[in-house]
Amino acid sequence: MKQSMTDVAYQILQSGKDAMPFIELWTRVSKELGFNESQFDDNIAQFYTDLSIDGRFFNMPQNNWDLRSRHTFSESVMDTDSIAIDEDSDDEDQDETLDLDEEVKDEDQEDED
Repeated sequence: MKQSMTDVAYQILQSGKDAMPFIELWTRVSKELGFNESQFDDNIAQFYTDLSIDGRFFNMPQNNWDLRSRHTFSESVMDTDSIAIDEDSDDEDQDETLDLDEEVKDEDQEDED
């Protein structure tokens, strides 16, 4: 049975001791799965997406990847309290939308007259 790209990546990272740069991990996965050059290019974006979604993997700074199980919870979870939300810009965007709606209504009325 053919293994998934993420299962192969998991085995590669599990057999090593350290995190690995994405391109190195991808090269090893594609070699293990026997991808030709075209498959290498065609599947790289899907592999990155799969790694990002799969909870077993941890994206570290500088696009290094490791197994989440090797890291503490505080290392692998982003503190969302520090994210600033600019509520004023949302109000401005909404105001612009309302203004555009009014312009469309005005144009429609002119067309009817």
